[in-house]
Amino acid sequence: MSERVAAVILSAGMGTRMKSALPKVLHPVAGKPMMSWVLDSVARTGADPVVVVTAPAHEAVRAAVSDRAAVAVQDPPLGTGHAVLSSAEALENWCKDGGTVLVSFGDTPLVTAETLSSMVAARNTPDDPAVVVLGFEPADPALYGRLIIGADRRLERIVEARDATPYELEVTLCNGGVMAIDATILFDLLRRIGNANAKGEYYLTDLVGIAREGGRRCAVVTCDPIETQGVDSRSGLARAEAAMQARLRLAAMDGGVTLTAPETVFLSHDTILAQDVTVGPHVVFGPKVVVETGAEIRAFSHLDGAHVGPGAVVGPYARLRPGARIGANAHIGNFVEVKNAEIETGAKANHLSYIGDARIGAGANIGAGTITCNYDGYNKHRTDIGAGAFIGSNTALVAPVTVGDGAIVGAGSTVTRDVGADDLVVVRGETKTVPGGGERLRQRNSAKKKAKG
Repeated sequence: MSERVAAVILSAGMGTRMKSALPKVLHPVAGKPMMSWVLDSVARTGADPVVVVTAPAHEAVRAAVSDRAAVAVQDPPLGTGHAVLSSAEALENWCKDGGTVLVSFGDTPLVTAETLSSMVAARNTPDDPAVVVLGFEPADPALYGRLIIGADRRLERIVEARDATPYELEVTLCNGGVMAIDATILFDLLRRIGNANAKGEYYLTDLVGIAREGGRRCAVVTCDPIETQGVDSRSGLARAEAAMQARLRLAAMDGGVTLTAPETVFLSHDTILAQDVTVGPHVVFGPKVVVETGAEIRAFSHLDGAHVGPGAVVGPYARLRPGARIGANAHIGNFVEVKNAEIETGAKANHLSYIGDARIGAGANIGAGTITCNYDGYNKHRTDIGAGAFIGSNTALVAPVTVGDGAIVGAGSTVTRDVGADDLVVVRGETKTVPGGGERLRQRNSAKKKAKG
């Protein structure tokens, strides 16, 4: 059998229940649009070409997928069968040479490439089924369409719950929506679908019955019910997020990562955690985070666009923003924020500091309350602190400024000029003491308050 695969992704639904200006399929799950999850899974099956079917108003969807798929517009919306038929201009010539067309949905981000590949493989068996349908067995079949298996142990038809007999409602095998269809007959089958139903729409599910009437077999491939979970509301989006997070956490732990309270850790789709990384409770990973072997991310830290080197310790309550690069065995402690800065090997900033647009040299120590004053209201400026330097607590480094290797800056200093290597700098105002002045000030202020009263 041919191994040629194409795909049609249906995304023309208006998603009105989302109550959002953003098209439904562009809402993110684990930091990536739902449509991108589906495109990725489809791509891993080797599908080419891929066609995304959209609604006329979905310019944002067409722009988002234009570099990965052809686009077809369903206008007017007349059901799922009609939606697939809208791909004819892009796909029909390809289908003449045989193969399999996968039909999936842009709002089902949890369907895996492995499941889709299983469906393609089932299509390419000696049975040569015309249609392979994705099935699942939910805890409560409720209003799901049922997959009716015939005496020949093959799929006979799909029955919507509202049209099912009491006997058919006892069936627990339900329709997951995704199909793998013989390309050579796809558009012939689609043009034979009728619309004699309450909505006057053309339903893709009718393909099974039409194929059987033509003497072709149909089959079912089953999957975990989680994979078929579609999103049509904000609560559905939250459920999809929870399911995807569970999947990502399990993959991380299977890869040798310790999550001490996994249900509290949130990962991005592209988070990379190396073997023997330890992640504490309530840690959030935004996009583009890499954590190398043996590093520890402690509780309540938030990382986004950061790279953490081997053996480094981050947190608790640390904030790493885009461009933060934490070197091997460096320490970033509680309530420290790092942005667009390199913290080199063994350097430490353990308490209550802001380090932005900076380089902190190897082995340097940043005291509590230190800030790099990097922004003048118009432009960002850089601070460079040399290896082995010591910056005392409550220091303000007014960029652009350089502190040389081994230099020491005394606590409470405001540094506006470069500091040479191994120099000691203390910048403080003169201390003035007024004996008894505190008591006299209190009396004066108290009298003013009474006068106002």
